[in-house]
Amino acid sequence: MATLNRIPLPELDLYPIPPLLGNDDVAPELRERIAAAKANLGKRVVVLGHHYQRDDVIAFSDKRGDSLDLSIFASQLDGVEYVVFCGVHFMAETADILAPEGVQVILPDMRAGCSMADMAQIDQVEQAWDVLKSATDELIVPITYINSTADLKAFCGANGGAVCTSSNAGRIVQWALDQGGKLLFFPDQHLGRNTCAKLGIGLDNMVVYDPHDPNEHTGGNPLEAYAQKRVILWRGHCSVHMNFKAAHARIWREKMPGIQVIVHPECEHSVVLAADLAGSTKFILDTVSAAPAGSKWAIGTEHHLVNRLRLENPDKFVTSLSPFACQCSTMFRISPEALCESLEGIVAGAPKNIVRVDKETAHHATVALERMLEMR
Repeated sequence: MATLNRIPLPELDLYPIPPLLGNDDVAPELRERIAAAKANLGKRVVVLGHHYQRDDVIAFSDKRGDSLDLSIFASQLDGVEYVVFCGVHFMAETADILAPEGVQVILPDMRAGCSMADMAQIDQVEQAWDVLKSATDELIVPITYINSTADLKAFCGANGGAVCTSSNAGRIVQWALDQGGKLLFFPDQHLGRNTCAKLGIGLDNMVVYDPHDPNEHTGGNPLEAYAQKRVILWRGHCSVHMNFKAAHARIWREKMPGIQVIVHPECEHSVVLAADLAGSTKFILDTVSAAPAGSKWAIGTEHHLVNRLRLENPDKFVTSLSPFACQCSTMFRISPEALCESLEGIVAGAPKNIVRVDKETAHHATVALERMLEMR
């Protein structure tokens, strides 16, 4: 929907789609229907799959990547009529904002949301903004993680802020801090805390705003706390990455000496401190893929990605940091059946579950997203 400075497609760094990995529970007839619909549609449609998506959906994706990869790719799809986004709702919204005019974005299952994105609603953020403005005269730069709704991206665009991903959070946060004021980071407190700590900001210079403060509606803190601290973090989190604990790293090291622990920065700060390495989904993929044969890895992120890395790197030991399956349950709602229904709906001329962001919201969100892409 937006006009952006296009990035040439050859510069995109997306992972090729492997053969179907892991549990292939797709009935042969369903596979044939999906293949037939894709063949019928040809270049009219592109199917995008996020790394956390289940294997039996990734197998039918034309491209897979993280939020930043797929956001960039969506902005380049000139000549395509439909994007079928196998991810969650905020990703489909972002694709609709960035995609060229005329491209329609479809989410196979509208129930595929994001619990983290749901932890910050626009009315809550606007109330917090009023509270912070009443507490300090300093400049406040709002930064929203890409795991947020379109109206929050628009809020940042309209108030001098930006969107970030886990890949470029450090650059975006440094840009915000370089403006000399305070940082409001939402909705994931852990990515905000880990990013700021890595940039040298002490934990004692951060405060958490709780939108569910039941008392005086000041985010759970006296107003002077916001005047005194440089970083205001939103009380939000990823339900998947909260399953990892620092003790898991200790247990793996005791069980398997020499194993390296690598985690996503959505994990709690104690987990990041206990790990050998921390970084975005792309960082984890690149690091493990480039590691020498025989190396051992315990990975703190969504288990479909971990399982895929294990199968693609048979010369290494790859396992989840947690003994439990840490699955993105909302991402899992995108099923082969839903993908098939989406593709066949397009073939029949009756596409379903089209995700549209209104023009005003898209306009302001584009400002924040352009800053994200400029500092990717």
